Amino acid sequence: MNGAVKTSGRVAIAAPRLSSVQAISSRGRIANSTLLVKNNAQQHLSAERRGMATVVAARRDGDKFGENDGFQDRVIQVRRVTKVVKGGKQLRFRAVVVVGNENGTVGVGCASAKEVVMAVQKAAVDAKRNLVTVPLSKSYSFPHRFDGVFGAARVMLRPAAEGTGVIAGGAVRAVLELAGVKNGFGKQLGSDNALNNAKATVEGLKAMRTFKDVARERGLPLEHFLPSV
Repeated sequence: MNGAVKTSGRVAIAAPRLSSVQAISSRGRIANSTLLVKNNAQQHLSAERRGMATVVAARRDGDKFGENDGFQDRVIQVRRVTKVVKGGKQLRFRAVVVVGNENGTVGVGCASAKEVVMAVQKAAVDAKRNLVTVPLSKSYSFPHRFDGVFGAARVMLRPAAEGTGVIAGGAVRAVLELAGVKNGFGKQLGSDNALNNAKATVEGLKAMRTFKDVARERGLPLEHFLPSV
């Protein structure tokens, strides 16, 4: 029997040996595939860096990716995302953008595209479609305390006195600054996801109400809610 070895009544089939030429060819194919994967990863990383450099240059030149309508936009996150399809993988870039006029109006948008610049533009348009009005006090702070929740993210929002400034970080700070808040506290208590934290902050700001809003909803005079002197 070819390629078989008989040991103690059992027949063991020996694995065929590769010739030196076949072994070298196999190692060459493995090395080529490894090099191809590394080159693809480097190309994706360089494309992301070029896209971010283009965004920074456009902002330095005054391009706001939209009309000059008084709104400012800030990119808080750009990530590479991959979609697995039948023919392979599709590489795209996802951008999260906050848009606001620093006077009580703010919105958060998210979009993806093949290029970073296009993803930022689409996210800015999406943010302008989801603008909310933020009630601000005389000290440009929150009218009261509130916790915004979106998904697994939870953001604590607390008012502050004049001169305190915005004490917050990450996506929460970007949303508060573009909303026009100049004095306030913000703290991320749940997930670290930038998109969820930004939307949780917007949900908290949207749910806040002033004395005028409550008086109008209840049909009572404003003096009913003000403390008597």
